[in-house]
Amino acid sequence: MNRFFWGALAALGVVAAVFFWKFWKRTRDELFLAFSAGFLVLALHWAALGFVNPESETSHYWYLLRALAFGLILWGVIRKNGSDTRRS
Repeated sequence: MNRFFWGALAALGVVAAVFFWKFWKRTRDELFLAFSAGFLVLALHWAALGFVNPESETSHYWYLLRALAFGLILWGVIRKNGSDTRRS
């Protein structure tokens, strides 16, 4: 049953990545690019979990992939909030 949910999460991660990619192409805002890349990494992570032994899910290598995905999203939020787009 876990493999089914990991497959569903992988598919939804790709959908979210394409959704944010579409907005990045329209606006060229780095926040959307970061979200797209983060969700794509998460989708790859969930897809890979469907092909491995369930006991190896807690391996630190999987946590590194998750950390990379959330790091990309965090990078995008920090870049967006740190940019000086408002002019006085």
